[in-house]
Amino acid sequence: MLPAHYSAIQLQRFAQTFREATNIIELPLAQPAAGQLAVRNLYCGVNGIFDTQIARDAVDYVKLTLPILTGVEALGVVEAVGEGVTDFDQGDVVVTTRFPSGYRQWNIGAASDFYKVPDARPEWLVLASTGVSAYVALHHIGEIKRGETVAISAAAGGLGHLLVQIAKNLDCHVIAICGGEKKGEFVKSLGADCIIDYRTTDVSEFLNAHYKDKLDIAFDTVSGPIHDAFLDNLAPHGRLIVGGAAADLDGKPEVVSRPRIANKLYYKSASVRGFMNGLLADKWPPARDALFADFIEGKLKVCIDEPQFTGLEGVYDAVERLLSGQSMGKVLADLR
Repeated sequence: MLPAHYSAIQLQRFAQTFREATNIIELPLAQPAAGQLAVRNLYCGVNGIFDTQIARDAVDYVKLTLPILTGVEALGVVEAVGEGVTDFDQGDVVVTTRFPSGYRQWNIGAASDFYKVPDARPEWLVLASTGVSAYVALHHIGEIKRGETVAISAAAGGLGHLLVQIAKNLDCHVIAICGGEKKGEFVKSLGADCIIDYRTTDVSEFLNAHYKDKLDIAFDTVSGPIHDAFLDNLAPHGRLIVGGAAADLDGKPEVVSRPRIANKLYYKSASVRGFMNGLLADKWPPARDALFADFIEGKLKVCIDEPQFTGLEGVYDAVERLLSGQSMGKVLADLR
């Protein structure tokens, strides 16, 4: 029997931080309608930059009407099945990556929004969400080829640590950019060939000295000087993938005066490519299949950030942990 109520984090106002913009509320829990599932969430993935932008109403592709629930991806157990649903049974472990499915104890949604995973380990959630982003970005936007030279910003993060491994599994030479000795050792353990600590080393000077015009793929989620350094050192036919702009979180991109980007691309036949995972949903199922197979075979390691964040209250601390720049691997919250 389903409980009468459940708790969720609801965006109730726009503010500068996720904590200021939201409240934990109680909502009635209805039986699933035809074509729906009722899922008890066990884990949710935390996306602190996205959450902060949502709190500020700064995500152009998400039209918000207050109040609205929050969070994106979650792993849980099917507790009830609506009429007409034949592909799921009570007790199945499922994942969803549909906003706003994450920061809530229970999720009622269309069966088509969920897919089964082998068991309740949180690693499946990481692979099905952040892992899919990494795979699709490298394979379908970056058109990665075996043996290429690949540079990755924020390489110790939830996305970055998977990008490193996917590239290494294709025998690529991986340049990992991260901050601090501990993170450097972490990405080295994942196979990175060259580690640049941006806190102690000028990334532009290092790349100019050691990788001048040698970056086949550069994956950037930071923007700012690292983006510029990548752009300056693309190889002939190199591809700079823009997967985010953490340095522009305040919505005030730096205004720069420099030659137009065509001057850096034309003579190399290079390109800058935007990566928006939501526009590539048709690529998600085969990406999941490939990632799951590699994980089962031991070719891919999923790293979850060490601090344990528990319950919906823990989501707030998890968001702030991610924004602090201290996290390594994927940040999750345990909702059990």
